Amino acid sequence: MHKLIVYVDDAAHAMGVLQPLMVGLPGPRQWILVGCAPRVTHHVSKWVTHSARENWRSKWADKLFAQLVPTLQEAGDEVLTLTGKHNLQAQTELLQKEHGQARVIDARRPKLGPSGLPLLVQPAPGPSLLNSWMTVACAGLVFAD
Repeated sequence: MHKLIVYVDDAAHAMGVLQPLMVGLPGPRQWILVGCAPRVTHHVSKWVTHSARENWRSKWADKLFAQLVPTLQEAGDEVLTLTGKHNLQAQTELLQKEHGQARVIDARRPKLGPSGLPLLVQPAPGPSLLNSWMTVACAGLVFAD
């Protein structure tokens, strides 16, 4: 049985990530869906009790799982649902202790960059320090007059 730990925060985006896995992994699968609720801002958290926040998180996760679970169960797969309460590394370690080794998939929607636009360009791997020194050196040549 293929065990998959999947972190989700948006059903439409998650299904785009999970569809290839549903087709590509033959045999029975066990999906462990972990709902990663949006963070509550500091301003709001001052006025809302801990139990109210947990209640909201639970309702949010139920709506998310209602969109995902039926599709995953159509193929006869087993689905477990959880609401994330720890950071991802601690949550993953806990789940792997409980369920054994499993493949971890981050199917969360990408976050926005500092300018408010999606991160479309990733920094190129390689000697970035050398590139930055070359840029500084070239700038020094231009302004050296």
